[in-house]
Amino acid sequence: MNLFGDASFDFKNRIANNTNIVPIYHSLDSYTSGVSSFASDDFFCYMDANEGQIFVNSSFAADIAVGRMIVSSAQQADEMVNKVIDYHDLKSYGSWRNNFVTISDDADKPGDGSLQLNQNNVTDQIAVENPYVNTRKIFLDAYQQQTSAGGDRYPKAKEDIQNAFEKGSLVFNYLGHGGEDGLTGERIWDKFDGMNFFNRYRYPLFITITCDFSRFDNPLRPTAGEYTYWNPIGGAIAMITTTRSIGYAFNFNKDVTKNLYTLGTQPFVSIAETLRISKIQSNNYSDTKVALYIGDPALMLAIPKPKAVLTKVNDIPITQPIADFKALAFMKLTGEVQDEAGNVMSGYNGELSVNIFDKMFNRTTFNNDNFSPPMTFSNLGETIFRGNASINNGQFEFGFVVPKDIRIPLGNGRISFYSKRNQTLLDKTGYNTDIKIGGIDLNAVADTTPPRVRIYMNDESFVNGGITNESPFFLAFLEDEHGINTASGIGHDIVAILDGDESNPFVLNDYYETELDDYTKGKIRFPFRNLALGLHTITLKAWDVYNNFISAEIQFVVVSGETITL
Repeated sequence: MNLFGDASFDFKNRIANNTNIVPIYHSLDSYTSGVSSFASDDFFCYMDANEGQIFVNSSFAADIAVGRMIVSSAQQADEMVNKVIDYHDLKSYGSWRNNFVTISDDADKPGDGSLQLNQNNVTDQIAVENPYVNTRKIFLDAYQQQTSAGGDRYPKAKEDIQNAFEKGSLVFNYLGHGGEDGLTGERIWDKFDGMNFFNRYRYPLFITITCDFSRFDNPLRPTAGEYTYWNPIGGAIAMITTTRSIGYAFNFNKDVTKNLYTLGTQPFVSIAETLRISKIQSNNYSDTKVALYIGDPALMLAIPKPKAVLTKVNDIPITQPIADFKALAFMKLTGEVQDEAGNVMSGYNGELSVNIFDKMFNRTTFNNDNFSPPMTFSNLGETIFRGNASINNGQFEFGFVVPKDIRIPLGNGRISFYSKRNQTLLDKTGYNTDIKIGGIDLNAVADTTPPRVRIYMNDESFVNGGITNESPFFLAFLEDEHGINTASGIGHDIVAILDGDESNPFVLNDYYETELDDYTKGKIRFPFRNLALGLHTITLKAWDVYNNFISAEIQFVVVSGETITL
């Protein structure tokens, strides 16, 4: 059931600018605070004869999935419908659909230490049960906490969240404290952050198991969750979120996340149906009453289908012993796109995106606020190659030179595949974790020639010293006979330095990808945000896989958007 319209606590239209378009059920205790004051869309989907009057401890379950598109004007309705159309557009097909990001609050009080522990377990479970998914963990307590005039902050964690949101991930899952104005006491997500993203065609599902983040039935105070959904060219495509305060709800969060990707042998269902099933599994206990689905309830999570597989390394079938991925070695990889029965799809023509990760590594939290013991957790290794290759008749092949900066000890790496078929909407996913990465190719040819680079602002017509808006895109086109280093060796990241501030570089490794079928050329497209008006300088620093260095500089003048004319 799609409730197409916003809701309000004021059923009698007594307040100005009311949003009482499609009513919502309010509990009899709605004048109180906490879970007992819940507002529910599930009420309209109670179909059994004995259901209707619900209380906080009622175990009634909705019999059909329900969601609400919280729109209150014709323009807003058009914008939110267009986002759903965007979600199914060919431009939305990309390797971001392989990504899954979890975010955990730090421990601000006793009991909060379980937040990151539970998020770590949820993420690891997704990775084990769905090995094609590339997981990323952003746990606040794994960052250095900084003190400011406004209180404690995690600026690097906030930056990582913003970058991950704009680069794209199929699902973001946040667990921790929050409110109507944002997430965490350290303000990693402010009220209008979600409205300022430009991630069109990469809209995620945003799960926020926190308090009050999307309390949309109060037109007097729009919330951070609403702004995240309302962004017409960014933000979230849909949200599993809350309208009132909620407890820790660890098991509910785990059920929702697990059910999104699998329900045993059952086929995938809509996101709204996933929420309905998860509430039933949780016996509809009190905390689940405040959880709702915002978005189109018919929307299916855009999970790619199996499977793209690796078949050969350096022309040797992977069923035989294959070469290790040694530093500075040229590696040739061959593979194919198969149907779910393992047959080559000979009619499949399109493009392959590939990410090759170094070995997993561990990080440890800092116990910044002394309420949670340090916790060690695993992460994906650095991306040693990110490229694109053609798929012809279900077959693909590409090569690259392994960067010098890989971690030398030998261990299992990871290959992540994503393919999209030309014009027809069918994408595939795949992975391989049997490859070994490590060691040095002692027979590698010498190379002392630095890369070549061209840099611009917004587009290639930009002239050095020209004008931009406050949030311009930085473009860099790099070329090297052996490829560009993205392995994040010490001091060898691709970085952009804004206005000479060497202590706060923008790391661009994850924004570099090669051209189709050519590992020697690639580009970067990085969004700068909310720059001050006036003259700015960006210095780009990059290395090739042999660690030969190149630097380039560009100047531009930021003017307010209102003063730019064409």
